[in-house]
Amino acid sequence: MTDAGTLTRADLAEALHREVGLSRAESSKIVEQILVEMCEALSKGENVKISGFGTFVLRDKGERIGRNPKTGVEVPIAPRRVLTFRASQMMRDRIVAAEATG
Repeated sequence: MTDAGTLTRADLAEALHREVGLSRAESSKIVEQILVEMCEALSKGENVKISGFGTFVLRDKGERIGRNPKTGVEVPIAPRRVLTFRASQMMRDRIVAAEATG
């Protein structure tokens, strides 16, 4: 993992190379392909569920009225589709356990 505490594509590819023994090029290609498949599914309106990790869910938000914080003027916010992530119970338990030991 990088020093900033962010896991990158390169980090995932390197872990795949180290743990599975694939070449770095093959590992990078697999990580890219997984991300492409996830993006394509989401762009088609499908949810993506990874057992033991979590679910990426698309939600449609309706039009609403927002307020410009500087001027206080009300403006309409257009309806849009947003992506949310819901961690699985197993992932939440792992995070809690890591906080307790960390």
